Amino acid sequence: MAALAWLLIPFLAAIGAGLWGSWANRTRKVRSDGPELDGYARFRAAMEKQP
Repeated sequence: MAALAWLLIPFLAAIGAGLWGSWANRTRKVRSDGPELDGYARFRAAMEKQP
């Protein structure tokens, strides 16, 4: 019976990991890349300026 208890621990951990993985990978509201691209454009403009 003790061996079954030790086998139950990784089994429950695998189920918990699967649940957590599906929750972490859920579909979220789609966000555009606008702010990131604007920041990159400002960075490029600053790097192209002559000192």
